[in-house]
Amino acid sequence: MTRASASHRVALSTASVYPESTSTAFEIAARLGYDGVEVMVWTDPVSQDTEALRRLSDYHGVPVLAVHAPCLLITQRVWSTDPWTKLQRARAAAETLGASTVVVHPPFRWQRNYARDFVRGVWRMADETDVRFAVENMYPWRYRDREMLAYAPDWDPTKEDFRDFTIDLSHTATARNDALHMVDRMGSRLAHVHLADGTGSGKDEHLVPGRGAQPCAELLERLAVSGFTGTVVVEVNTRRAMSAAEREADLAEALAFTRLHLASAAQVG
Repeated sequence: MTRASASHRVALSTASVYPESTSTAFEIAARLGYDGVEVMVWTDPVSQDTEALRRLSDYHGVPVLAVHAPCLLITQRVWSTDPWTKLQRARAAAETLGASTVVVHPPFRWQRNYARDFVRGVWRMADETDVRFAVENMYPWRYRDREMLAYAPDWDPTKEDFRDFTIDLSHTATARNDALHMVDRMGSRLAHVHLADGTGSGKDEHLVPGRGAQPCAELLERLAVSGFTGTVVVEVNTRRAMSAAEREADLAEALAFTRLHLASAAQVG
């Protein structure tokens, strides 16, 4: 299978190898033929160290195409407790590493000051750099028959005026949201894709594409003929893999699925 064209780059999220390390993600991405990686900045010290990431990128010949800012509950103290400092450091890392995109989640509702200025603040930061700040769709938190709105201004970023968006298909499954309709709302501001699958169970599953109910193939085929120039990132959960070989087989399957549907639509077009 040939590599994707320059306009259809396929990257591996370093989160996809968890509980293996960031270093392992670079190694697997190189071995399987991914076009680059998206670095999830989290508790792994290497993910927080720009110089270490640059050495890994150079050694494996795998570019860093995106940096995912530390927005998770488990990363509340990574790179500072101040969310704006986190975004500034993510931007600096992206600029140093040559990455085109910083992925950021909407604020949690309890981050009141951050949430109040989030839309304006992201625009200000985007005006200061060539790096895209692509705000990612999230989902309501559910427990039994109860739903909690954990994000502000909203878990659906298309309700606000952001310059760039990330679509995550595991999150559309969890939200029980129509992914293609969300892509339509994002329009030309869709800058980045987290490709994964989900069944709509209410859990954020991040299945290998093709193993759930999300329109992964349809989205890829649409991207291939729409002039999309961003990066498609495989962000799947391989925690249940029984061995390193099984994990690598899942990531190879995800890459093959992504390339197949990008290429088939482009050829028809």
